[in-house]
Parts: sequence; C-alpha cells; structure tokens
Amino acid sequence: MSDAMTEDDADVFIKICGLRTERDVEAAVAAGADAVGFVFAPGSPRTVDAATARRLAALVPAGVLTVGVFRGQSVEEVRRFAEESGVRGVQLHGEEGPEHYAALRAEGRTLLRATAERVRRCGEYGEDLLLLDAPDPGSGKPWNWGSADFTAPEGRWLLAGGLNPSNVHEALKATGAWGVDVSSGVESERGVKSPALIHAFAQAARGR
Repeated sequence: MSDAMTEDDADVFIKICGLRTERDVEAAVAAGADAVGFVFAPGSPRTVDAATARRLAALVPAGVLTVGVFRGQSVEEVRRFAEESGVRGVQLHGEEGPEHYAALRAEGRTLLRATAERVRRCGEYGEDLLLLDAPDPGSGKPWNWGSADFTAPEGRWLLAGGLNPSNVHEALKATGAWGVDVSSGVESERGVKSPALIHAFAQAARGR
C-alpha cells in the first residue's frame, strides 16, 4: 500500500460517470473532469440511449474523453452504440475477455476495462485504462481499497466504488491510484447528479 499518490494531486485523472443531462455535462466539464461516462448498460437509472449520448457528447470539449459504459453486451451491440453515439471511449464491465477488446479496437478509441477482481497490471486484456470497481457497480458501496494487503496494479488505473467528496483524497493517498471514477458519490438522489457535489469531488481529488 502506498502512503502517497503516485502523481501530483493536481494531475489526478478524474472521470465523472452516469451523466444524463446537459446540466450534468456542464458541471463535469466546469469541474475539470478528464472523462465523462454515459451508461448504455440496461437496467440502470443512469442509462441513456445513443441519440441522447450523442447530443450530450457534442457539448464536451475535445480534450475531455467521452466514454460509453457497457455490461455484458455483445461486441456488435457495443460497436453499434459507440458508433451511433460518437463516444471516443468504450468501458466494459462483466466477463468480457481479451477477444472483446481486440474486436473493439479502433483508431482513436480508448478502451477501459472495469473489474472488481485483483489485477496485476493495466493492459492484460488489451485495455488502455483499467478501472478497479466495487463488486456492485453503481451502488455506492465501497471497494475495499483500504485493505492492508492491497497492491496497486501497474500502469494507468482508476479507483472506483463508494468514492465521494469526503473520502476521495484519502483513497488516493492510500492506493496511489492514477485516477478516480465516480457516479453515485456525486448524486443528490439515485440517478440525479449534483453540480455542487461534482465540483466538491474534483476539488477534493486534487487536494484543494
């Protein structure tokens, strides 16, 4: 376990996920998010369709990565949603193997692998970014990042699961994560983002 972040606080990569409205996007961009996520996986209160994601993604500056979030969906469905929405990143949750990442590799596309399992390094499945999530993604229940036997993966990885403005700085210090991902931790109620909490999360993550 690291007692200090591997990067300067100001350089931490921040992804705000589960955005559904123009206000959500504007708040994330204003807070300095490096990436924003649109959920295409079914069954979530944060799920949007491809047309909505395309409209919202058009509001995002070129320097901010737009990510489509999928769970247990076929390569064909993922590819279709990514193309129709225009997102530049694809994040997979579930049992997808290396073949899925190989099939979804495309010029200009960033691939993210989300898992609740221990991983030795980023890139094992061909992903560009690794996301360590809680066992129940989107629930707000924390992953056990405070475990005494925690070993940080090598490479570019994001910590997720139960993060919020009050604990994100501590989590970064404890794990040395390259970045963080948040969804429910910046909501005023389930599925409803709070601009104030988004701003507070980004400030806390950067140690301000």
